[in-house]
Formats: sequence, C-alpha cells, structure tokens
Amino acid sequence: MASKILTVFGTRPEAIKLFPLIHVLERDDRFVSRTCISAQHRAMLDQVLAIANIAPDHDLDLMTPGQTLDELTARALTGIGRVLDMEKPDWVVVQGDTTTVMAGALAAYYRQIPVCHVEAGLRSGDIHHPWPEEVNRKVVGSFAALHCAPTETAAAALRRENVDPASVHVTGNTVIDALHWVTTRIENEPALASGLAELEKRFAGKRIIGMTSHRRENFGEGMRGIADAVKRIAARPDVAVIFPVHLNPNVREVMNAELAGLDNVALIEPLDYPHFARLLDISYLMLSDSGGVQEEAPALGKPVLVMRETTERPEGVEAGTALLVGTDPDRIVAETTRLLDDEAAYAAMARAHNPFGDGQSATRICDLLAG
Repeated sequence: MASKILTVFGTRPEAIKLFPLIHVLERDDRFVSRTCISAQHRAMLDQVLAIANIAPDHDLDLMTPGQTLDELTARALTGIGRVLDMEKPDWVVVQGDTTTVMAGALAAYYRQIPVCHVEAGLRSGDIHHPWPEEVNRKVVGSFAALHCAPTETAAAALRRENVDPASVHVTGNTVIDALHWVTTRIENEPALASGLAELEKRFAGKRIIGMTSHRRENFGEGMRGIADAVKRIAARPDVAVIFPVHLNPNVREVMNAELAGLDNVALIEPLDYPHFARLLDISYLMLSDSGGVQEEAPALGKPVLVMRETTERPEGVEAGTALLVGTDPDRIVAETTRLLDDEAAYAAMARAHNPFGDGQSATRICDLLAG
C-alpha cells in the first residue's frame, strides 16, 4: 500500500528546496503526496508555488502584522496539528530551520508520526547566529526518524550529537535540484526571467553585484553596516548593485534611507524564483546573509561574500566558494574590492567545487522514505 507523505513548509526557501521532492513524490506510485503550508512568507511563497505548479492541500495562512515568534509558533503548532489529525500521514517531511519546520515536526512527534528532516545537520555552533534557526534545527534533529544531510559535514555534526547513525544519510541538497530545474525552464521559456532586461541594459558594461539581506540577527547595527558598505562599493564606476529588498521593515527602512537614489544601486522588489536565478546568472559575485545563496551561487560559479558572523554551511567556506565577512563595512568593502581587482582571487572562488549536491537529491530522499 502507498505511504502517505505530508510535506509541511511555510517560506519561500523551504518551497524552493521542497518542490523537487514534491514533484518526485507525486510521480512515484509508492506514495500519496499531500502538502500543508503555513504561509510564514505569503507573497514570496506563492510565487514559488505558482512556478512549480504546486497547489497546497492545506493553507493555514498564519501570518498577522507584528506577530511575535511565540505567537507564530503556537499558531503553527496547533494549526499543523489539526491537519495531521485529518490526514493521518505515515511520514511528515520538513525542510531546514524555520519556525514552521520546528512546529510541524513537533506536532508530528506529539502524534508519534515519524519525521523526515530534509537539509538536516547544519550547525553554526552559536544558538544566536542564525537566530532562531540554529535552535529550530537542533530541536528537529533531536527526534527526527530520518535525517537527510546535504553533506558529510552535516552528517558528522548529527553523529556528534549522538543521533542514530543508521538514520543519517547524505543526500546532497535539493536546492541544486531546484536550480537545475528552473534554469532549464528559463532556457526553454526566456520570458519567465525577462523582467531584469531593463536593468541589464542600464548596467551594461558594469560588473553586477547581486545582493540579499534579511537575517534577524543583522537587524539594527548590522543592517546599517551592510548599507554603508554597499554605498561605498557602489561609488566605483565599474560596478552596479542589484538588491531585491526583503519585505521586512527592519530591512526596508535602513536600505531605503541609505541607498535609494544612488546611480549604481537598483533597489527592487523581491524577485520570483526564475528572476532570482537570472540575477545569480548575471552577477559577478554575491553579497548575502542568506543560507540558500551560499549553496546556489557556487553551482553557477559565483563567489559569495557571507555577511554574517557564523555560518551553518561551513562546507562552502572550506571549499573556497564562500567567505565569511560579517557586517563590518570595512571588511565587506575590502573583500569585495579584492575580488573585483584581483583576478586570481576571483578565479579561485569561482572555480572551486560546489560541495552541496549534484541535482539528484530528491530521488535519493524518495528512496529513503520508501524504505
């Protein structure tokens, strides 16, 4: 009899990393695939669902203005719990480190439903960076029945925490599956990512620096440091910065105050997934505090300067595809300048091997779920 799999997610990054697995589950006769979203991100999540052609079976639509983390956690826990009581799945699948992931996994545990944790084992070693994501991962890692680690480093972190080695499997990261899928779609349907054409024309002849910034731990002084660095970098006549600005007001207020109106900076609305893949493709390098960018950019040969104090993805730093620069503006400017002016330094990062996967992760996870 087919196993019922309930995949629970709530944010755009989760959707990007889970849609390849959902696609494989839907095609596989061994499974009945069901989906539940919390809509922890609303508009950005819906964009990914649309391009991936996924219609959720349950949409909890949990977000309210000014909601605290404990309020969101409580609503996610009870809302997902009700869905579990209706669906009675054989497995619950969660991905990564969000509040939805932790609440969804905990609701399953309370019902003794086994949890499959996709992208398991990432650790920064600091419970406040990234916050609250580091603790969310550790909570799920303490009881998941199946840990799908993207790399051997992540698998080793789980084993050090006394997780049963038989439940830990290195699968690669599904984000590479997703990137391969969307780049193929763009090749066949260029109109999917044509919305950056005007910016590409405006910045012709300049090296484009793609940028993202949204981490909670960078709110305040960190964001101001990042903005100061970008202002100084953008003073160079040979570069341009394209920055899809996160919807969070803690990001928007700082960036609009410091960067709006600069000739070589384009502050744009958040991009859907095909356009973000296009931004990665046209960028010379990436400045980011995102976890996913640390995995995606190297797949396209783009160096990443990580604007965080720690990373739960040390493989990229060890491989040379990423470099931690924190939020100190002097450090960000210095390392960006080095990559712009030192061809050997740039080549060393651009050509480094991507340690995060080969595009077959979803198939491996499906086979593990089938037993």
